[in-house]
Amino acid sequence: MKYVFGPVPSRRLGQSLGIDPVPLKTCNWNCVYCQLGRSLPLTNERREYVPREDIIVEVEQALASHKAGEIDWVTLVGSGETTLHASIGWLIRQVKSLTPLPVAVITNGSLLYLPEMRLELSLADAVLPSLDAGNARLYRKINRPHPEVSFKRLLEGLVAFRKEYQGKLWVEVMLVRGLNDTESAHNEIAAALQEIHPDEVHILQPTRPPAETWVQPSDEEGSLRARAILGDIGRVIHPASGAFDLSGTEALVDAVVGIITRHPMREDELIETLKHFSPGEVTVTLTELEKSGKAQVVERYGTRFWSASPAYYPALNPKR
Repeated sequence: MKYVFGPVPSRRLGQSLGIDPVPLKTCNWNCVYCQLGRSLPLTNERREYVPREDIIVEVEQALASHKAGEIDWVTLVGSGETTLHASIGWLIRQVKSLTPLPVAVITNGSLLYLPEMRLELSLADAVLPSLDAGNARLYRKINRPHPEVSFKRLLEGLVAFRKEYQGKLWVEVMLVRGLNDTESAHNEIAAALQEIHPDEVHILQPTRPPAETWVQPSDEEGSLRARAILGDIGRVIHPASGAFDLSGTEALVDAVVGIITRHPMREDELIETLKHFSPGEVTVTLTELEKSGKAQVVERYGTRFWSASPAYYPALNPKR
């Protein structure tokens, strides 16, 4: 499948069937911690990047191929910014017409200042936007946004969406050591969250390969401080463990590529997944994956990760 992947394990969403409505890496942010590498170039154009009908055909196939209980959520999560797809509202409505499963949208939240964007996301059961900074300077440093998506617009959009939205609003805060894990940074984020009134705040760490080699997760003290300052609705979200579903395509290599394009995997994680789906062919599949030209190995934190070959990590692709 080209646009639907998984289910993949999620701490918050259980076994999540992913829908990717934009090509790698179509985004209006260029976050220093992004596991999909840098955004080249930044774009803030909303259009139908991939045919919406083709996406829904794959959703129908995926739902039909899984038994009850094998999927907990259907999640729209892009290889970039999900809401840049101009038919995101239509996609949510179509998915909800196909299944009673709850629908989540993972987004950076940068376009929520647009009334039409807020309306399109209103039917989702959960929306998970990002807020990594409490001021414009730090926002520019961490998220490196397109000039049109200012911090003022981000915050105004989140506040306006909360006032209108009846579903679960879970705001994500990604902690980067030395940037937004200080007491002052946490206090500024907490002040912004008091304006937004989300249902939950999810405190995350960059545990997968960040775009920039210097990015490090916050230490335990930083996480505890964030949890204390952000209040009772703050939850520290640890990396998920569980089974990745590789049954979406006949070719095992293509199924792996479908996952790592959106969700880079640790090598040990990939090996365990391959043992489950193809016990006798782990080494063969890894060799085929390496020779295919569709994947690359990224080393971060002393760990090998497998990611899609088009993803741009500067230390690996200095000439690009």
